[in-house]
Amino acid sequence: MRFENKVALVTGSGRGIGRAIALRLASEGADVVVNCFRKVTAANETADEIRAMGREAIVVKANIGELDELNRMFDEAEATFGGIDIFISNAASGTNKSALEQKPKGWDWTMNINARAFLFGAQRATQMMKDRGGGYIVSLTSDGSQRVVPGYIITGASKAAIDTLMKYLSVELAPLGICVNAVSPGLVATDALQYIDALSDGSVLPRAVQATPAGRLATPEDIAGVVAFLCTPEADMIRGQIIVVDGGFSHQRVNVIEGLDNIF
Repeated sequence: MRFENKVALVTGSGRGIGRAIALRLASEGADVVVNCFRKVTAANETADEIRAMGREAIVVKANIGELDELNRMFDEAEATFGGIDIFISNAASGTNKSALEQKPKGWDWTMNINARAFLFGAQRATQMMKDRGGGYIVSLTSDGSQRVVPGYIITGASKAAIDTLMKYLSVELAPLGICVNAVSPGLVATDALQYIDALSDGSVLPRAVQATPAGRLATPEDIAGVVAFLCTPEADMIRGQIIVVDGGFSHQRVNVIEGLDNIF
């Protein structure tokens, strides 16, 4: 049990990749703070699954784009568990519009939830971790931070900010015994991707699989496995790195043109 007696806080962990991460950490012994913004029922179901494993879990409904709510989430984690050892910054949002269609409200919304919450969440996490001998911070980013994806400009900018923040944090927090890294999923087999495929002609998923050298899309559990590894002593010499988990899809993108650019 690699995470026995450890406490993990995973933002956006009611469903999708965040849920898979929360369940993976719990399956290896961690107690978990489950965070959601709107989907409270899903978050409670995640927490129930964690408790069924014999671990403790609390659900904190909070819009982490608001600093008061972000701080309340950490306050509840500290009040319940006395601190945390693992902070996974997974929750994300964005507006799918071109540059000329963007509005200041969309910019603030996306940057606050994606980038600002990561920085100030890391500050709160550090305060708790340094008194526990260190810890692990992992942020979730995306290929859109490095490559132009249509309609992804603000989300891409926020992910690029996450990438930079992660690298700075990895250096500044290292003396405190805190390891900081990022995971960049490619196309992941989630309900959201199934929904997008259903709205199209049904060819998106088959073409995505065909373009992935591994022969299948990554699953939320694949992402969770890599995140969990980055939170172990075996990964202590991995610092400030972005680990891409996409089955080799990014190397084959030159062969994928129509339709896939809009589903990141």
